[in-house]
Amino acid sequence: MKQEERRQQTTGVLLTSTKELIREKGCEAITMKDIMDRSGLSKGAIFHYVKSKDEIFAWVLQERLDATNERFQDVVNQGGATFEGPMAKILENLRALDDAQEVTNKVLIYLLGKEDQPAVAETLKLYYERSVQVSREWIVTGQSHGVISESVDAGKTADLFVLLSLGLRVRSTIPMVTAQFQMEDIAGMMTQLLKK
Repeated sequence: MKQEERRQQTTGVLLTSTKELIREKGCEAITMKDIMDRSGLSKGAIFHYVKSKDEIFAWVLQERLDATNERFQDVVNQGGATFEGPMAKILENLRALDDAQEVTNKVLIYLLGKEDQPAVAETLKLYYERSVQVSREWIVTGQSHGVISESVDAGKTADLFVLLSLGLRVRSTIPMVTAQFQMEDIAGMMTQLLKK
C-alpha cells in the first residue's frame, strides 16, 4: 500500500472512530486510549499523524467543511447556472448546524472552551478563515454564473454567513431556547442578499 493510501485509510479510521465516540460520550470524556481502542490503531500509528485528540477534532471540522464544499461544487457542475440547486445544498448544511447532536457542533463548542490554548486557538482561526474562504468562493461562483448579483461584496457577505452559521451552532447548544429566527428566515435573508 502506498504511503498516501495508508494515510487516507488511517485518517478515515481515526475520523470515523472519533465521531462515533463523540456521539456516545461527548468530546470531553474521550481519551486517546478510547480512540486507539475504537479505531484499532496503535499509539504510534495515531501519533504519526496527530499530536492530540484536539487535532483529530480539528480534522472532524475540516472534513465536514470539505464535504459540504464538495456537495456544493457537484451541484454547480451538474446543474449549470442556477441559484436554487447550490442554495439548497447550503441550506441543508445550515439545518444540520441547528442540531445540538450534530458532531461538528459538539466539537466546535468543545474547542471554543479551550481557545486559550495556542494550538487550539490556531485551529479555530484556521477553521474560521477556511469557512469564510469557502463561502466567498461559493458567492464568486454564483456571480460568475450570473445568478448572484455582482454588487454583492463576496468577502463581507461570506463573513456574515459564517457568523450566522456559528450563531446557529451556539444556539443549538443552549437548552430550552425558543428561537424566533428560524431556518426559513435565514434562507429568505440569504436569498434576498444574493439572488439577482
